[in-house]
Parts: sequence; C-alpha cells; structure tokens
Amino acid sequence: MEETNKHNTHNTLFHWHSFKLKLVFEGIGIGLITGLLVVLYRFALEKAGVLLIDVYKAISINSMLILPWIGALIIIGYIVGVMVKRDPMISGSGIPQVEGVLLRKIDMTWWKVILGKFIGGVLTIGSGLSLGREGPSVQLGAAVGQGFSKVFKRIKIEEKYLITSGASAGLSAAFSAPLAAVMFALEEVHKNFSPLVLLSALSAALSADFVASGFFGLKPVFNFKNISILPLKFYFYIILLGVILGILGVLFNKLILKTQDMYVKQTWLPKQMRIIVPLLISVLLGILLPQVLGGGHELIVSLVTENFSLTILVIIVFVKFLFTMVSYGSGAPGGIFLPLLAIGALVGNIYGMVLVHFVSFDSMYINNFIILAMAGYFTAVVRAPITGTILITEMTGSFSHLLSLSIVSIVAYIVADILASKPIYESLLEKFLHSQGEKISFGNKKNKSILEFAVCMGSDLDGKQIKEVNWPNYFLLVAVKRGEDEIIPKGDTVILPGDYLIVLTNEDKVAKINDALAIMTGSCEILNKQ
Repeated sequence: MEETNKHNTHNTLFHWHSFKLKLVFEGIGIGLITGLLVVLYRFALEKAGVLLIDVYKAISINSMLILPWIGALIIIGYIVGVMVKRDPMISGSGIPQVEGVLLRKIDMTWWKVILGKFIGGVLTIGSGLSLGREGPSVQLGAAVGQGFSKVFKRIKIEEKYLITSGASAGLSAAFSAPLAAVMFALEEVHKNFSPLVLLSALSAALSADFVASGFFGLKPVFNFKNISILPLKFYFYIILLGVILGILGVLFNKLILKTQDMYVKQTWLPKQMRIIVPLLISVLLGILLPQVLGGGHELIVSLVTENFSLTILVIIVFVKFLFTMVSYGSGAPGGIFLPLLAIGALVGNIYGMVLVHFVSFDSMYINNFIILAMAGYFTAVVRAPITGTILITEMTGSFSHLLSLSIVSIVAYIVADILASKPIYESLLEKFLHSQGEKISFGNKKNKSILEFAVCMGSDLDGKQIKEVNWPNYFLLVAVKRGEDEIIPKGDTVILPGDYLIVLTNEDKVAKINDALAIMTGSCEILNKQ
C-alpha cells in the first residue's frame, strides 16, 4: 500500500518540487559506486589484455599451443553466447538499451545487467575482440543508478535521472573525461539540456572521475606530448578531413547494421554460437596482425610513438574496420567508442602522411590529424559533435586544439546529416526493439509518472498557445518551466523555445506519451526524420 501511495498523483508532484538538491547527493553516491565498479572492470580488462599478449607470445614460440587456445575461445564464445541469449540486455554496447529504458520501451533488471555485462565484457574484450570498454561502462553505471532507485524505492521520474547519472558516471570513469560524460548524458542519452540532468549527471561524473583518478592517476588517457598547434592557414585541410570522416562515418553506420542482419540471416548458426565466429577470426589476426585486437587504446598510442609505413597503416585500418564489424555484429558485450577512435586515428594518420608525400606538408603536424580525426569520426558516427570535441580534448589533456577539433566535428556532422545517416545508437535501438518484438514496459496504470520535455525552436509547439495544441490523450500538462520560473499553464499561455513542459501521466502510457511529445517538441532527432 505504501508503494502505491508513493506513486499517486499528490506524492509524485510533491517529489518533483522537492528533489533537486537530493538529486545532487544521490548523483554523488551513484558516482562513487559506479567509479569503483568501472575501475574494477578496467583492471580486469587490463589484466586480460596482458594475458592475451602472453598467450600469443607463447603460440609464436610453440605453435601447438594454438589448439588449446582455440578450444578455450570456443568455450568462452559459447558461454557468453548463452548469457546473451538469456538476457539480450547485456548484448552489444549497452547504450541503446539504456536509451530504451529511459524511453520506457524496454525493461532492465539492474543486477542481471551488472553481472552479465561485467563478466561477458571481460571474457570477450579480454579475448581480443575489437570492442571497447565505454559502452559496457555506461550500461554498468545506468544499472547502478537503477539499482539505487529500486533499493531505496524512488519514484519513476527520479529513477530516470538516477539512470542518466549512472550512465554519465560510467563514461567518466571509463575515459577519465567527466565533462564529456556529462555532455554525452545531455546530448545523446537524455537528449535535452535539462538543469536537473546537468546537476545530477555532473555530480555523478565528477565523483566517478575522482575515484578513477585515485587508481589510475590524474594523467589523461592519451598522454600526447609536444604536439604543435596547426596554423590557421592550414585549416582548409581540416575541412577536407571533416568531409572524408563524414562519409566514412556514414559507411560505418550502414555496414554495422548490415553485419548484424548477416548474423541473423544465418539460420544454420544458433544465436549462442555467433560470438565464436569473431573469436576464431581473432586467432588468425592475433598471429598475423595483433595490432587490431582489443579496443584500440594501445594502437592509438603506438601511432604517436612509432613510425608505421603508409601501406601498413592502410592494411591495419581496413582490417580493424572489418574486424569491428564482425565483433560487434555478433552481439558480444562491448562498445564501439574505442574502436571508433582507433579507426579515426588511423584515418587521420593516413591523411597526414598523404599530405606529407603529395603536398609537401610538414610531417610535424601528422599527430594533429590523428587527434582531429578521432573527434571527427566519432561525431560522424554518433552524431554528437559537442561530446566528440570535449571527449578528445579531455582524453588528450590539451585545450590548445579546441578550435580545430570543433571545426572538424561540425563539418563531419554536417556531411553525415546531408547523407541522411541516422545516429548509430538510435539505429541500434530501433533494431534491438524490432528483434525483441517491441517489448514495451507498460508499468502500472494506477501509478503516475512525471515527464519533462524541452521545446525546440521551430517545433510544432513553438509560439503556440496551449489551447491551440491538439494534445495526446492520457496526460496532464502540470507546469511550464521557463528559466527559473515555473508557470502554471493556462489556455492562453504561449509556449516558447527553451521551455520545459512538465507532464503527468499514467505509468503504463509513458512510452506512448514519450513518442508523441518528442515529435511535438522536436526533441528527438530520429523521430523528426521519420
């Protein structure tokens, strides 16, 4: 009875007006827990990576050891495949699933996700698949946020903020990039710049980064040194690089979706056996081209510290690209951030070397193009230019390239937009929902939920009076937030861009209201394009 009362109309509205400061403290708590969990995850992956190097060194000395290693990979692939089949929420990056949970279109059992994603990610990424730690870290953090909400019996609107806070903390701890993590929560996960999201996500990201820094130090993830600033007279080459990255980003998005379809169409290959395919391929690559194994952190660092020939770079980027497709398409638990950055860095290195050979460009600027291409390629694929710019700035520890990073990111974004490429995580969410048969979480129709929507400039609601709008059924507009003011809505209240609509609805109608209001407010890019 207590749980039902807590979610009735009066208590739901009361909590909405009283939990701003509470979200900050809850964000700090979630950030600390997530930080510890992701630190443990990173340590496990590092140890697995060292073990992987030792395995291939041993195989190079004694080729007969390849047989037991293949047997071990088949067992690992089958175990993780069974885990993914039983709980599809732990498959792939995890970021699309988190977005689906926030839209109330899918359910997530937090403790199953934490266990499955942690174990599955360590086994597959640690075995050499071209997958990153960031997606699992985001989902692990989101699961911590949901677990916090369930354990302490928070209302649904509060749970949504706590999940977003956890996702932000996960990315922050994974890459030691708290500002990028907050921007990712705002720009990609939550899809609006709500002050409440900012407060809770920033609190969680900073506390998670504090924990991670205590274990890994205060140095940036990519500690590039002595990189000269690219003169303004060469910025034409940055624009050209942005165009190339935009096209390559669209290619990445299309092929990764097609690769998933290829696995599904192979009816002779059971779902629990799919992950074995890239694991077996990794054996051949581990012997012939070990640089492409794993997420790509060491590969990115080696581009700066070593001198690869142009031919070798072209081979590595081609194989890394295809191996990432095969690895992610199998449904193995792992993200695409690090592989994306590695592919982008390789493209930037090739681009710089081509300029040196054919345009007599100064070779001292090649490393600049490596950094720029990481941001541009990330933006072209994920379609989050602000996040991409801040992420690479924090990961490299240098703010001197902020202008050039911003330019290459926005150019890559525009090119991808012109080519009508959807953001990868929204495309992956659509595919995930389709594969699961649109298993929408209906919730309890007796419970109430508060939703918040940002009104975008040029949307259907821009400049209209409330009485002029054909609102969907089963919801009540309870407030319009304009800056620090909260307006009680009346029929002649004019809705302006930047307003936040506070909506009350039944819990079982949340998914439908989310879809309807996202189109009306213009807050969901993928829905606007449909």
